[in-house]
Formats: sequence, C-alpha cells, structure tokens
Amino acid sequence: MPDDAPIKHDSGAPIGVKDIIAPPAIEVDFDFLKIGDRFFRTLFVAGYPRFVSANWLEPLISFNHTLDVAMYIYPTKSEEVLENLKRKVGEMEATIQSDMKRGRVIEPSVQVALEDALSLQQELAKGAERFFQFGLYVTIPAKTLEDLNKTTKQVEATLGSLLIVTKKAVLQMEEGLKTTLPTGQDRIMVTRNMDTTSLATTFPLTTSELTANEGIMYGINEHNDSLVIFDRFTLENANMLILGKSGAGKSYLIKLEVMRSLMFGTDVIVIDPENEYEALTHALGGEYIRFHFGESTKLNPFDLTLLHQTGKGKDEDSELNQKILSLHGFFRVVMGKLTPTEDALLDRALILAYKQKGITPDPATQSKEPPLMEDLYKSLIGMEEPLAKGLADRIEKFVKGSLVGIFDQQTNIEIRNPLTVFSIRDLEEELRPIAMYLILDFIWTKIRRDIRRRMLVVDEAWYMMKFPDSANFLNSIAKRARKYYLGVTTITQDVEDFLSVDLGKAIIQNSSLQILLKQSAAAVDKVAQTFYLSDGEKHLLLSADVGEGLFFAGPAHAAIRVIASPEEHELVTTKPQEVAARDSKDAAATKEVSLQTNQTGSVITAQIIGQQTKPITTVGPPQTLPPRPLSIRNRPMFTVETVEPSDQSKT
Repeated sequence: MPDDAPIKHDSGAPIGVKDIIAPPAIEVDFDFLKIGDRFFRTLFVAGYPRFVSANWLEPLISFNHTLDVAMYIYPTKSEEVLENLKRKVGEMEATIQSDMKRGRVIEPSVQVALEDALSLQQELAKGAERFFQFGLYVTIPAKTLEDLNKTTKQVEATLGSLLIVTKKAVLQMEEGLKTTLPTGQDRIMVTRNMDTTSLATTFPLTTSELTANEGIMYGINEHNDSLVIFDRFTLENANMLILGKSGAGKSYLIKLEVMRSLMFGTDVIVIDPENEYEALTHALGGEYIRFHFGESTKLNPFDLTLLHQTGKGKDEDSELNQKILSLHGFFRVVMGKLTPTEDALLDRALILAYKQKGITPDPATQSKEPPLMEDLYKSLIGMEEPLAKGLADRIEKFVKGSLVGIFDQQTNIEIRNPLTVFSIRDLEEELRPIAMYLILDFIWTKIRRDIRRRMLVVDEAWYMMKFPDSANFLNSIAKRARKYYLGVTTITQDVEDFLSVDLGKAIIQNSSLQILLKQSAAAVDKVAQTFYLSDGEKHLLLSADVGEGLFFAGPAHAAIRVIASPEEHELVTTKPQEVAARDSKDAAATKEVSLQTNQTGSVITAQIIGQQTKPITTVGPPQTLPPRPLSIRNRPMFTVETVEPSDQSKT
C-alpha cells in the first residue's frame, strides 16, 4: 500500500478525523452520560431568587471542582414584553379584585408579583431597561459514577444556598452536554426572563474577594481575567509575604507595588541587598542611601526614638530599657552566642555607656547625644574582668580594626523622602545581617516617632533568619507594625530555610497578604504543607512562568498573573539585556546643554540633542549656568481603562 493511501474501514469507507478523535463508546443513560471512561451530568436552572447582588454566581464560578458552565442570553423586543406585561398585570389585578370581592385574603405572592411587574413595566416604557431571556446550564464531569453523584449533590447544595432551583436534564443528557460545549447552541431552551440590571449581576467578570473599589492593582486573576485590586491597609494587618525561587519575579512585583503605592500617598522604605531598586529610586525622585565603608552615611546603633518629645511615648515602656533590650539582640548578631554571664556583663556595660553620656531612664536626659560603640568598648575594658575583656575583643574590629568607620559614628541621615532605599550590596556577606538589623532598628525608631501610612520592604529576608535574634526582631516588627500604620513586606527566595524555623512561620501568620510565585521542586512540598495547597495548586507553582503564582488575601486566594504598563516595565525589569538597553537610552537622553544668546542678551536657548529647542526668556544680561548635564526623566503613571462589554446575544 502506498504511504499516502487513505486508511479505510473494513467496509471500504475512508476513516476521517472524526473517526480518529471519537471516543470508543458513548453510553446515554437516564440521568448521565458515559463517554469513554468519563461520566457527565447536565443540570439546568429552573428557578431563580427574587433578589440578587453583583457577582452572585461567584460560588458556582469558583466551585472547587471542574464544571462546564454555559450562559445563553437572548434579547427580546420591548414591544412584545410590554404587551405580555400588560396582559399579566391585568390578570393579577383581576385575581386580586376577585379575592377582595369574595372576602378572601390576598395571596402575598400575587401582590409582590404585581408590584414587580408594574415597576418593570414603568422602566421598560421609559427605556431605562431592556428585556432578555436567560438560560443557565451546568455540566459536571467525573471519573466515576460515585464521584458524579457526590459532586452533583455538592453543586445542588451550593446553588440551593443561593435560592437557585436546579433540575437534572433527565432524558436530555446528550442535548445537555452539547448545550455546554463552546458551540453556542442551546439544545434545551429552558430560559427565564430578566431585565438589564438583573442580567448584569450574572456576569462572572469579577471576584469580589480580590477586587476592591480602591487599592493597588497586583495583577490579573487567571481564573476569570478580573483585576486583582487590593488595599492592604484595609485588612487586619498590612503585612505581606512573598515567597519564590530566584528569577520568579519577586522584586518585579514589589517594585510595581512600590510605584503604585506612592501614587496613593504611602511612604515606602526599602532594604535593598542587591541594588535592584536603584534605577527605580532615581527615576521616582527617591533617596538612595548606600551603606558601606566608603560612604559618608552613618548609623549609630545607640540612637533613641525620643518619643517623649512628641507626646507619643506615654504608653511605651522606658525608652532606654527598650533600646538596651534591642542592643542585646544587635550585639548577639555581632558577637555570636553569649553565655548568661556574658549577657549580664554586656547589660552592665550598655547601662554604663549611656550613664557616662548623662542618659538615664529619666526621659528628660534622653535627648542628649547617645554613646557610640567606642564608649561600650571602653566600658567593657574598664570592668577589668576576663569575660568583659573577651566581649571587648569581639567588637574591637568595629572600633579600631578593619571594620572601623561603619558602626561607630553618630547618625547623620534622616528619612524625609517618600521613597527611601538603603543599599547594602557593597558590604561583605558576614556584615549584611548586622547591617540589616541596624537599618531595621533605625527605621523602627523613626517610624515610632512619626506615625504615617508606610510600607517597609525587607528584600532577601533570609539574611535575618540566619540568627535567632535578628529573626525575632523582624517578627516583633511585623507583629507591632499595625499599631504604627505600617505594612511590612518580607521577601525571600530561600523558602526551605525560611519555613523550617518557627519564627518564619510566625511571620507568615502575621501577614494578611501572601504571594507564592514559582517554586523549586525541592521546596514545593514544604510550601504546600504550610499553605494547605491542593495538588493542582502545587503543579501551578512548579510550572508557573515569571510573575505567575498564587495570591492570598485573608481567607480568599486565586491564581494571579502580574502585569505592568510598558513604562513601568522599563523601570522595574532586572533582565540584563533590558537593563543594558535602558542604560543606553538614559545615556542618550542625558545631553550637555549648550547655551546661545542673541545680540540683546534677552533670550537664552537651551539646545538638547534629540529634543526640541525651547527658548527661556530672561530679564537682564546673559546668565552663566553651571556646566552640568540636563537629565531627562519620565515619571510613569499607571492607569486602568474600563472597557464596556460589547452587545452580544450569546455568552
């Protein structure tokens, strides 16, 4: 037989595509279908509730089982509807008049139906409403007949809770299956009349739990393509946790949130371990603070909040006592593990260092200049005890050794910009946990002094989880953040280590928003166990593309896809090729300004390559401007346009 000869039945007829893809058998039963080894049952809606609210079909759309849902919408002519309503109103009025003449009690259902009909008649006559016929069908697939019966009862119970009456398409199962196929053919034709307002509430275009009237747009709900819009400050706490493997899109997502939050008047503070936020900070006019030996910016671990000066420290414990407790945690990160005796010596030395500066538990003394690490070093040396000398030796490198000049000077920075980013990339790996603890303590001090709506982003939080004291400090901030109108965002790629410690789980419990992006195969089981994920959700996290994952907000969660406008993407991307292209574009946009003056000296013309020449009118003689480049920057503004749905007769 030639290779291109058609395959034929025994009867000689050629075998087509339908023959190849067709199931081995179709069994049509009384109230179900069996196609191959799968079972199907179709339900149609025979009764609807009298009152409905927006997105009232959400329990059906979000049902925890695969369902095929078909909605059919048939426009009708208003003239025909008005004529039918007129006849129906007449019948109901006659029934009521007849009951009244006979002295009978008027049926409440008839009275209510008459009121509804009269109201609808008035709206149709004014043209404020249109009329439609609406059909709703649900086909349930299952692997076994037992599963089919079980799922059918669950669907009926779910719809019953919405006051929806369903019936099985008995003896019409084949027609029911065809009705829910994406062919747009209604083979059952069980419809109910609806006006425009009622019909609009049936459209499954939003997920109410994940779509708010105001808030930040985090992405697209992949379940129904609705927008995931949320204001984290409306939840019981404003904390967020983001978990994902390297390259999953964690920083991309949070940088988008930073930009959009600034538009809502939220101040943002970021701890940036890898300089990923530098371009964004400069573009938005923020303050980028580099923290390393060569920089002039300094932080003093011994700073006090001075809450007593603002009148906000009345309910706080002694400020000095709190600071000393915080310094215990800081120096355990610096020195390593301490014995109880060493801890007691450290406590005495800290109190002495403050006392030598005239600072005591009395709030009136706490506005004096705080001590430095050098003062603590001298206090330890002055104790003349071997253990105290050992503690002094552990911090000597920060006072007079190789690490001098980074933790031993008075603080010379303030947080005044709505966007402030602390960079620690240039620090050695062993110093990063220390620097993160110190920066967090400094930020926490400022936050408690001046309460306003803020976000604190801690990127690569696994650095903090390496040490029990720094992990405990981060958890303490997350627990107390709500009191100070603060939302803490914790980001980590070291998922296994983060989830393996109790403090990591505590941070999860204290975060009302949780976003899980693509996970590694080694970590996904731990993630699934912690967040109670289904097998399908585990598979989603393993196969997710960049920027895809699961979004948890309180009790609700959904699959999410992060999206950005082109302008936003240009600012937040960290792909090397795109970053290089952006840098080239910035270099081309930054040009030297050449100044030209006319004969009278009244006009100065700034000529910029690639930009339109723009005259700047001046009064008086020509002026001399400093020879610096003119930087052209664009501020992105993210907007969402609402697109009205097209007028379609079938859905």
